[in-house]
Amino acid sequence: MAAPRSFLWTRRIFLTLLTTFVVLPVYVMISSSLKPLEDVSGKFEWIPSGITLRPYADIWETVPLADYFVNSIVVAGAATVFSVAVAIFAAYAVSRYSFRGKRVFTVTVLSTQMFPGILFLLPLFLIYVNLGNATGIALFGSREGLILTYLTFSLPFSIWMLTGYFDSIPRELDEAAKVDGCGPVKALFRVIIPAAKPGIVAVAIYAFMTAWGEVLFASVMTTDTTRTLAVGLQGYATLNDVYWNQVMAASLVVSVPVVVGFLLLQRYLVAGLTAGAVK
Repeated sequence: MAAPRSFLWTRRIFLTLLTTFVVLPVYVMISSSLKPLEDVSGKFEWIPSGITLRPYADIWETVPLADYFVNSIVVAGAATVFSVAVAIFAAYAVSRYSFRGKRVFTVTVLSTQMFPGILFLLPLFLIYVNLGNATGIALFGSREGLILTYLTFSLPFSIWMLTGYFDSIPRELDEAAKVDGCGPVKALFRVIIPAAKPGIVAVAIYAFMTAWGEVLFASVMTTDTTRTLAVGLQGYATLNDVYWNQVMAASLVVSVPVVVGFLLLQRYLVAGLTAGAVK
């Protein structure tokens, strides 16, 4: 049965408005990044009168953007690897085994997502500072401390998500692996992990994006040498002026790794997020 014409026109109008709403800010960023500073600071023009690529060269000189890039890649990459590695073992144990306190563990993992991040800012700050004074382990102001901080936020969701994905994998695969002589760990690496690749990729994308764009903890837990991109972009605003064209150019450059990674892995992300919805 064909859809009514009114429905088709309503859908077209809605999709057009939605596309405009999404694309318009991107166009403003791109056009502003190609303008001289005096043109950006004045009245906004939809069609730039003069186009220059100078802001894309200046962003590396105004602030040490390359150092911030390295810090963000190291922190986000390490947080992603550790989060996925720990979540795989924890989710496999919760999914495949029954143990005392399993329900309490599951509820505790989910309950951590109910609290806002700012609630943990002061406690973590005091823990890092006091631990550094007592043991000499410098977590405050270091990449390691920021990685550990991001693990506290990405791990609970990662464990919960992978547990649901492992539950959707038939247990007959585990039994078949045992028949072939595989132990629990060997079965996990040779059977379960290959079958759970979409879910693992989805968890990795979530952990990376969480760490890449986080601002609150990065602005408090870092110093000038360990500052990440999300905080480093503030360096384009000085007491006298704001380099808006460089802000837009740097924002576009910073977004490239996430956008490219998302486009390359989106099929795994969709499959991982919808896994277990129908059984």
